[in-house]
Amino acid sequence: MKTFSSTLQRRTKGFNDIHDMTEEVRNALAESQFRNGIITVFIPGSTAGITTIEFESGAISDLTNAIERLAPKDMHYQHDARWGDGNGFSHVRAAVIGPSLSVPFNNGTMQLGTWQQIILIDFDNRPRTREVIVQIIGE
Repeated sequence: MKTFSSTLQRRTKGFNDIHDMTEEVRNALAESQFRNGIITVFIPGSTAGITTIEFESGAISDLTNAIERLAPKDMHYQHDARWGDGNGFSHVRAAVIGPSLSVPFNNGTMQLGTWQQIILIDFDNRPRTREVIVQIIGE
């Protein structure tokens, strides 16, 4: 087994800004020239997450609304009381979604479902330049 790493960058707006990263991850896999193995997609930081969804406007809207119900931005957070940065909601949202995703691949193809895309969600309360680490283990 060998490893390959790539770092992707994406400008985000915060407040549930959702980006489809599937093609960039697919390009990293092609660059690795591996045929079989596993891909880990990871976002450093505690105010963004990585997951999958069907990347279409209805599902994106549903996800955004569900996240708002789960951790509303307008409620009191102890993190805000301690640090005063107003992004307590973004830390909670990121913890629920999680910072990484593993995707197997066979014959150089990610084993995603037909309508399944890899997404980055920036929950923070300001624009950011996000780095996404793609680590591939394969042969």
